[in-house]
Amino acid sequence: MRIWVDADACPVVIKEILYRVAARTQISLTLVANKMLRVPPSPWIKALQVPGGFDVADQRIAQEVHAGDLVITADVPLAAQVIAKGATVIDPRGELLTEANIAERLAMRNFMDTLRGSGVETGGPLAFSNADRQAFANRIDRLLAKRR
Repeated sequence: MRIWVDADACPVVIKEILYRVAARTQISLTLVANKMLRVPPSPWIKALQVPGGFDVADQRIAQEVHAGDLVITADVPLAAQVIAKGATVIDPRGELLTEANIAERLAMRNFMDTLRGSGVETGGPLAFSNADRQAFANRIDRLLAKRR
């Protein structure tokens, strides 16, 4: 199992949780971004910089991921791709995305995209909170405990 992070928009506090998880569990953690990332020195943690461009990091993760891997992303189309390959997906707020709920999430994303494209002001996501951080930490701990 490897952990892949769609790191361009991943909150810093989530990356810090993942650094500790990788060190504690000795699971390979790869952060993929189109900008240079500073990561702690560790044999378990690496940053992979991809060229700039629309969804380049997402495409790299989708290409590299294998069944049984864990992907951290808020990108719903990427989540759908990697779920189809047998990976597990958690968003940075701790929500588990699965075959059972990804179609609904894709439909909602596409609907909101259509609204924004027609000029409707939809607002953005809520600010990232301590409760979100805790939900993520709890979810990843539960997932990793199941895999032992």
